[in-house]
Formats: sequence, structure tokens, C-alpha cells
Amino acid sequence: MSTQEKTALILVDVINSFFEPGHPNYYKAVEDVLEPMRALRKAASENNIVTVHAVERHRPEVFHDFEWKKLPVHHLEDAHDADFFADFRPQGKNETVVIKRRFSAFFATDLALFLHEQKVTRVIIAGVKTNVCIRATAQDAFANGFEPVIVREATNSNRPHLAEASLEDIERYMGRVVSLDEGLEMLA
Repeated sequence: MSTQEKTALILVDVINSFFEPGHPNYYKAVEDVLEPMRALRKAASENNIVTVHAVERHRPEVFHDFEWKKLPVHHLEDAHDADFFADFRPQGKNETVVIKRRFSAFFATDLALFLHEQKVTRVIIAGVKTNVCIRATAQDAFANGFEPVIVREATNSNRPHLAEASLEDIERYMGRVVSLDEGLEMLA
């Protein structure tokens, strides 16, 4: 990494809805990304690297939400399914939260502004699901002038063929797809 590059870690939707068995968005393979995400977060913490927890939250049902035209009502503010999973609650001086209402952590949030203010040029993106929120976040990271890096072991989907296609597109058109070891090196 040159002196001009600065990296941040973005953890996308590490919430009960995806990671706690019994919720509609849970799938067994999601558990495979937990330890790689913990390793990335630990490396970021040890090296004073900004970690952003990008989590989906929606207002109560009394308010219309366009996303519900396509998906059932989900991730309402203060609901258990929208809460941070297990030990992924933000902690430490270098961690912050961005609330998102769509798939991308950048769309209609202040994430790009925040990262530019921190002089970040590269974002390592981990979480779920590769073909939906991870891809949308990577695409918008690229559109906002950041190099998106996806750590292969730290993301997956209940639609593996779509996850692989998304990783191929990210590598080809937007950023990089790296191994966990490479991701950890970028956070060193």
C-alpha cells in the first residue's frame, strides 16, 4: 500500500436476520463467513483502521417503504431481526454505524462523505449476501471513487451460482476479489 492509500473495513448486514437460525433470511452456509469476518475486524481494530457496520433498518410499518413492493416487511427499527448478531455490536473508537434502507451501504447514506473525510481510498467489504448487498455496495463504492475489495471467505449467498457470478463481475469491472490472507495483509 502506498502512502496515498488508506483502507477501511465495511461489514454489511451482520444482523440477526441473516445469522440467527429461525429467521427467514438465515441459511446454514452463512455461518461460514463468521470467523473470517471476526479475523478481519480484529485486524482492523489492532491497526486502528476504520470499521463501518452497514446495517439495514426500516421505519415502522405505518410509513410506506418502496422496498416492500418487492420484499416483505423486514428489519424494522428496534426489531430483533435488525439488531447486531452476537459479538458484532460496534465497539471501540474506530467503529461506526451506517443505517441503510436499500441494498447498497452507499445509496442515500453519508458513507461516501464519511470515508472521503477519513481519506479512505480502498474499502474491504464483507458480509451478506454476495449477489445483493455486497455487490450493490461494491458497485457504489467504485462509483464513489473507492477501490472495492471483497474477501472471498467473508461473504456468501444462499444462491451460490449468483454469488460466483457477482464476484466475477466485481473482479472484472469494479475492484478485486481476494483471499482472507490477502485481506488481512491489507489491514496490517
